[in-house]
Amino acid sequence: MRHTLDADKAGSGESLELESLIDALVAYHRDAISDDAAAQDAGRPMTLAMKAELAEIREALWDEGERKRLDQLGEWLEQDLVRLTPILEARAHRRVPSWALRHPESRLCHAGRPLLVNAIGRDLEVPGADLADDPASDLAALLVGLEGRETPELTRLALDRYLRQSGDYELARLLSLFGTCHALTAARRALRRRLADGVDSENSALLAESMAECRRYLALAEWIAEFRFPPLVIAVGVSGSGKSRFTRGLVTGLGAIRVSSEAERQRLTQAEESSGHPQGDPGQTAVDIFSEAATAATYRRLAACAGYLLDAGIPACVDATCLTRAQRDQLRQQAEARGLPCLLVSFEADDATLRRRIEKRATRQGVALEESLAVLARQQQRFEPFGDEERLHLVHLDTTADNAADTLLGLIEEHVKLA
Repeated sequence: MRHTLDADKAGSGESLELESLIDALVAYHRDAISDDAAAQDAGRPMTLAMKAELAEIREALWDEGERKRLDQLGEWLEQDLVRLTPILEARAHRRVPSWALRHPESRLCHAGRPLLVNAIGRDLEVPGADLADDPASDLAALLVGLEGRETPELTRLALDRYLRQSGDYELARLLSLFGTCHALTAARRALRRRLADGVDSENSALLAESMAECRRYLALAEWIAEFRFPPLVIAVGVSGSGKSRFTRGLVTGLGAIRVSSEAERQRLTQAEESSGHPQGDPGQTAVDIFSEAATAATYRRLAACAGYLLDAGIPACVDATCLTRAQRDQLRQQAEARGLPCLLVSFEADDATLRRRIEKRATRQGVALEESLAVLARQQQRFEPFGDEERLHLVHLDTTADNAADTLLGLIEEHVKLA
C-alpha cells in the first residue's frame, strides 16, 4: 500500500506506539506556549488552507455531481467555522504550533508496522501549517490518519485516551471541523501524489487508483461532517460491580467515549490544590476529595463533559457510582435537553463477587482492604432505588455472567439505535 511506503520514508526519527504518542500530545498541548496565539485570528490557518484545497480538488473532478457535493462541503465548512468561532476565540490561549513541527521525523507504529509520518500524519506543507492553532487540529489530523489506514479501533482508542488524559472534552466540539479539513487535505495529497509519480491520462490504472484514494478521503470528509444523534450511556453501580472494566469495551465496540468520575474527581482536586486551596497551607486541613461539595462538583463536571461529547455527535458513557436519583437525573438531562437517547445500565454482582473483586483491587493498589470494604458498605447503604421514570431508560447487567461484555453491547444496540 502507498501509505506504508510513505511511512517508511520517515527516516530514523523516533518511533512511537499509540499510547506513548497520545501521552506526548497531551503533555505538549498542555505545556507549549505560542507567542502569536493571542494575536492570531480564529480559524486563520484553516481558512488559508481550505480554499486552495477545495479549488485544487474541484479541478480534478470531472463528474458534475461530485463537484456539487464538494461545493456543499465547502459551504458547510464556512458555516461551521462561523458557528464555532466563539469557541475558537474563547480557547485562544490554548493555541500552539503543531506537535508535528517539533517532531517531523517521528512516526507512529503499531504491531511493528509504520502507520503515520510525523506520528500524527499531519501535512506540514499546506498554507498556515506553521501557525499556532487549537490542539483539536493535531488530534483531528491523527484521527483522520488512522481512519485512512482503516484502523477504526485505534481511532476510537486514541480519542478516548486523549480526552481522558487531557480532560479537554470541549475540544470534541471542534473535531468535525478540523477533521473535515484534514480529510480534504488528504484527498488533495492523493492528487498531487499522482502528479509526482508522473501519472497521466495514458496510465489509466494508476490514475484510477489515485482518484479512488481521493474520493475515499472525500467520502471520509462527508462522513465526518455529518451530524449523528449520539446516545448517552450512564453506568451505575457500586465499587467492584464491573463498570470500568465493561465500559472499556464500549470504546472499541460502539465508539463511545468514557467520562470517568475517578479521573474527573482527581482532576478537580489537583486544580483546587494548585490554586492555593487548603492543601497548600500546612495550617489547613487537606482537601477531602469525597466530601459532599467535592462530589457535587464532580457530577457537575461529568455532566458538562458528557454535554460536550453529545454536542459533537459522539456517544458518551459516564462511568460513576451514581448512587442518588439526583445524580442520575443530572446526567440524564444532558441527553434529554438535546433530544438524544439515554440509557441507564445497572452493573450488578452478588456480595461475594463484589468482595472478591475489591480484595483483588486493594492488593494490586496496596491499599487497606478494611477501608475499601467500608467504602462499599457506605455505597450500598446510600444507593437510592431507581424511580419509575428511570426504569423507562434502564437495563440490568449481571457482570458475573460469562458473556457479560457481549450482553452489554447487545443491550445498548437493542435500546439505543446508534446512527
